[in-house]
Amino acid sequence: MVSSNTHIHYDVIVIGAGPAGYVAAIRSAQLGYRTACIDNWSNAEGKASAGGTFVNAGCISSMALLESSKIYDLLNYGLADHGIKIDNLSLDLTQMIDRKNAVINTLSRQITHLFELNKIDCIHSHGKLLEAGKVEAINIKTNNSSIYTADHIILAAGSHSSDLPCALIDNEYIINSSFALNLTETPKKLAIIGAGIIGLELAGIWNRLGSDVILLEAQDTFLPSTDQKISEEAYQIFTQQGLDIRLGARVISTKKEAQKVTLEYQDSKGTHSLRLDKLMVATGREPNSEKLATAEANLLLDDNGFVHVDEHCCTSLPRVYAIGDLTSLGPMLAHKGIEEGIFVAEHIAEQSKPINYNIIPSVIYSSPEIAWVGQSEQALQAVGENYKVGIFPFSASARAHASGKTEGLVKIITHAETDEILGVHIIGDQASELIAESVLAMEFSASAEDLARTIHAHPSISEAIHEAALALDNRALHLPPESKI
Repeated sequence: MVSSNTHIHYDVIVIGAGPAGYVAAIRSAQLGYRTACIDNWSNAEGKASAGGTFVNAGCISSMALLESSKIYDLLNYGLADHGIKIDNLSLDLTQMIDRKNAVINTLSRQITHLFELNKIDCIHSHGKLLEAGKVEAINIKTNNSSIYTADHIILAAGSHSSDLPCALIDNEYIINSSFALNLTETPKKLAIIGAGIIGLELAGIWNRLGSDVILLEAQDTFLPSTDQKISEEAYQIFTQQGLDIRLGARVISTKKEAQKVTLEYQDSKGTHSLRLDKLMVATGREPNSEKLATAEANLLLDDNGFVHVDEHCCTSLPRVYAIGDLTSLGPMLAHKGIEEGIFVAEHIAEQSKPINYNIIPSVIYSSPEIAWVGQSEQALQAVGENYKVGIFPFSASARAHASGKTEGLVKIITHAETDEILGVHIIGDQASELIAESVLAMEFSASAEDLARTIHAHPSISEAIHEAALALDNRALHLPPESKI
């Protein structure tokens, strides 16, 4: 530490400028509070870049490359049926990465501009909680520190990729997901440890860009957090696309030699070896709580490093809150963090309304996309719930046929007696957009019959929601009677 400067007092200080943090800062400022946001993310030029991992090295990066890879795949394999032919197609991966970075820079600048318009002080430093009401900001370039005080402090420091002892990251041959979003050469053979959301999204991108991709998943079930019907459909679709998905595969060792990675894993059939150009580790994320507070602050963490909070996102310290990936309250999703950012700012202003964690949608930005909200069929079976199921495949949708995107289905689960919507599960084109209708229906306690009686444009992809609701009572208009999907 070099020096300590005189502190400034704020109404609200937010540590972290990811989705949860920057939204918390903006909403606090909207409510009239003098607000500061401390964030340590630096771009390639060493300058502040708001948006956290989500914008700078996570979902936005992945989504930008996903769109580019989908276009490349379409040009390579999907245009012949449309009567369109392209010769001498080439891939400029550097330009693709540059476009992705341009998207990141645009979104980061937009957040910074919103800070300016809302008169939020943005402090490019590492924020550390000293005690309730007091924060130290450590400049990441000079190591100088400044002390700031506030009536309320919101912790929104996000999360980082989990380590795997048998596959230590060197970001040369063994890489994490952030590095995998910046490769300038397509690896001929790429293995990914972990077939969850991050692993699957990155696997699809590099598969479309020409890599031979192997997904190694330790669990015996593919995408166990999704409904079983969806996971089975997804396994079939992604396998047909060329992904080599190996379940029950537990990695036991890795070794770097001759500019390759040799990996050994075990499954029910024994021990196997792979020789790879790159190995990516995608085994989950952990909260950025290790350097978040001094020991003297006595911030209570759980055994997994999550900040302990109550139903109001209040920590063990007075007027100190934690939101987003820092807590185990709800899933580690950007939109969950955004809602908590709004909630806490309004809680400070005594205007808050509770968050319904039971109807937070989940999305996998694969191709096709996967989205769901509410309960899965296997979860309902486990508790003995009396339910009904309605399924409509996109292969029966006129709009899906016109667009050439007929993979996937919509599945709606309702209570057998009350018609309450218990869960909606989608795999298919635009699933991330389609799920919003179901979330809204569940938020306002609409029944499946309400969905069935809602007029949807024809032809449209959203009609699949309407048809799945009709299918609950064998009334689907574009399926044979008693069709078994």
